[in-house]
Amino acid sequence: MTLIEPEKNKRSYVTAITLAVLLLVVLLTCVPYLVSIALAEGPAQVDRADASPIFGVTIPPGYKQWELIAPAEEAAPLDELRAVVGNQTAIDAYQAGKLPFPDGTILVKRAWKRKQSPEFASATIPGAATTVQVMVKDSRKYAATGGWGFGRFVGGKPVDEAQHRTCWGCHEARARSRDYVFTRPAP
Repeated sequence: MTLIEPEKNKRSYVTAITLAVLLLVVLLTCVPYLVSIALAEGPAQVDRADASPIFGVTIPPGYKQWELIAPAEEAAPLDELRAVVGNQTAIDAYQAGKLPFPDGTILVKRAWKRKQSPEFASATIPGAATTVQVMVKDSRKYAATGGWGFGRFVGGKPVDEAQHRTCWGCHEARARSRDYVFTRPAP
């Protein structure tokens, strides 16, 4: 054996150790970030009593911090102010003008009773919260309803099955050409 071979083996060993350490550093750096993304966007483990009947949709964690897609006002008899927000998948699809919406899209409609502002007589502000309505796109799971699952919640609890049975029919009849979504982004 020549003197060059042990030196070569030593360099190979050092290179392997260096690569292993580098890989470990990358994993320790990236894993917490990836876990935080999964927890923020992925489905949370929830009590099935908090899931909508028929569809099993739940109120997504963190939805109050999601980006606004569009506000709306509902006239009498509801007299509500509404705001539709979306997860990042929804926002990206809206910005790209992408239809149909990709799987993983989640839209949440928040609603409040309209209330006159105490500061400005001509202004209307949100009053008591009324409902949270959720649409989740999963083309396999919800194939029978255009790829969408629905949830309607009052006080954080899902409404009854009869109310959930009305969701798909309304969306199918009135918003078929827009992948069954009523909301258009605010200009």
